[in-house]
Amino acid sequence: QVQVVESGGGSVQAGGSLKLSCVASGYISSICRNGWYRQAPGKERELVSSIGGDGSTGYATSVKGRFAISQDIAQNTLYLQMNSLKTEDTAVYYCKVASWDSRRGCLYNDWGQGTQVTVSS
Repeated sequence: QVQVVESGGGSVQAGGSLKLSCVASGYISSICRNGWYRQAPGKERELVSSIGGDGSTGYATSVKGRFAISQDIAQNTLYLQMNSLKTEDTAVYYCKVASWDSRRGCLYNDWGQGTQVTVSS
């Protein structure tokens, strides 16, 4: 089971951009679907975006067209490019990546510390 470190968050004005990174301590699988989640104050954690080994991507309706997920398997890193940020994007962002076990399948990391994104108007 890999551990992750999320980074790249910060404080920006509405309309700005940030690029988040999630670096895993070990090999991450391209077979499994990896993703980004976020949790805003007082709200439940939600899936923001995911990516499969075939390059297929998925996005929450609220971020579609503004965010772009990518991964570099060789570097054990997952990215989230966030453009046209809105105040409602303010949240702590977390990643979930998996290693592959031939017997147990996709083994996802425990939740990390996350990275704070704050968007002001």
